[in-house]
Amino acid sequence: MRPKAENVFDSYDLEVLRTWKVRSAILCEAKQGIFILKEFNGHGEKLLLLNTFLTYLKEQGFSGAEMLIPNKEGNLLQVDPDGTKYIVKTYVNRGECSPDSMEDCKLAMRALGCYHKIAEGFGSPVFPGGGVLTELEKHNKELKKVRRYLKEKGKKNSFEHFLNSTYDRYFDMAQQVVEELKNYPLHTEGNLICHGDFQYHNVLLQDNQYFLINFEKCIWDNKSRDIYHFMRKFLEKNNWSPQLGEMLLQAYGSENKISEEDTRQLYFRFCYPEKFWKIVNYYYNSRKAFIPEKNREKLELVLSQENKKKEFIEKVM
Repeated sequence: MRPKAENVFDSYDLEVLRTWKVRSAILCEAKQGIFILKEFNGHGEKLLLLNTFLTYLKEQGFSGAEMLIPNKEGNLLQVDPDGTKYIVKTYVNRGECSPDSMEDCKLAMRALGCYHKIAEGFGSPVFPGGGVLTELEKHNKELKKVRRYLKEKGKKNSFEHFLNSTYDRYFDMAQQVVEELKNYPLHTEGNLICHGDFQYHNVLLQDNQYFLINFEKCIWDNKSRDIYHFMRKFLEKNNWSPQLGEMLLQAYGSENKISEEDTRQLYFRFCYPEKFWKIVNYYYNSRKAFIPEKNREKLELVLSQENKKKEFIEKVM
């Protein structure tokens, strides 16, 4: 008997040859090509907007992005008897972008530049908007809540003591960035439908060709959102090398212009201690009785790279 999720393919006009499981999804090889089945937890309205946007990209000649596949009834969303919602999308059999390969990352940045250049022509913000100030203010509210929790907590384990010893320093840094942001009026120049989750595993590469997947988190924002999210992890792996950072920005710039407004928003994103926020957020939302040693290692890495990160910002931003 096939797993329940695989039975969803029966609702589509696909001649399925075989299926296999991958990360949080099921791949399907059919006579029509390769497709991927995923659970979908968003709203159907956003799915319709996403389909309109992806169709627009294709019509404009951008073939390097996934497409949503309707079922036999013409619906983009397939709901099983248990109420679980699924979507089926196009897919290609290529490897993920490697964060250890500079050539892969440069190609990914060129792909992002090409994507943004086409997306700029889509028009009005039909997707819910974001914005760097709104996002960072939300992060600061979360940091404030966890700071209060740590101060009121009685018995602390070793990680909590270590986190508490560094907390005020990074909390003050986060607040300072937001206050500076408030003093710089931000404009909508460079705003477009961002991918929203532009990371290595969402860029498939082969023979200098690229394919972008997982647009479900797309959001109306400045293009710096996607640029930053991709660059941060690569720069952390390479001790915030200014030379490598400039190479990635040049790769993007070879396909799409980075304006003064884009650079300003990128600057604030890099200044904000996001890695610290991510560690804190993961800690607060996980089981406090068991905190992996890796959490402390990640926090120690943030501390050890602080000066290098400042140097990168001063030289590149």
